[in-house]
Amino acid sequence: MNRFLAQLTCLAVCLIPTAALAHVGVGTAGGLAHGFMHPVSGLDHQLAMVLVGILAYQLGGRALWLVPLAFVSAMAFGGVLSALAAPVPFVEIGIALSVILLGAGVALGIKPPAAVAVAVVGLFAIFHGHAHGTEMPLDVSGAAYATGFMAATGLLHAIGVGLGYTVGMVSQIYANSIYRLAGGGASVRALLGHCSETA
Repeated sequence: MNRFLAQLTCLAVCLIPTAALAHVGVGTAGGLAHGFMHPVSGLDHQLAMVLVGILAYQLGGRALWLVPLAFVSAMAFGGVLSALAAPVPFVEIGIALSVILLGAGVALGIKPPAAVAVAVVGLFAIFHGHAHGTEMPLDVSGAAYATGFMAATGLLHAIGVGLGYTVGMVSQIYANSIYRLAGGGASVRALLGHCSETA
């Protein structure tokens, strides 16, 4: 019964019916608060960043800190590109793909070398960072806004690592079925959301 309840909860969280696009308004706020709210207000950003934390946990070793650090660093670079009005093509598709592929990787227990994982999450992070930068209000401090979205991202990564640890402990009993359910659910949810937006 506990196994069924855990799986049902993971599936419900991953399939919450919201758009697969990242940009939900958060109203008038200062740069730091607005920057912090942007990653946590879009389900696709949340899922991608939590999945990065879970992936880092699954890889273990140096990847536990290298993978999240690569994401945050590359995301900041993407934000700078946006501030400089440098175009990055297919941002929304890149964000959706990040959830789909990271979710599939977590679900299937794929464990690439740390360097490959760093490169892949870094590429995805550029799309996320560009989206965050594009949504920055004109009347806030860019540095404060960037600090906010980087702090929120770090927190989401930490939540992912914590979830990875928790699920890892439970999965010793349930043979990784929860990882498969959560990662697969996130991938399917992002794919369906992206298809509905482009239809």
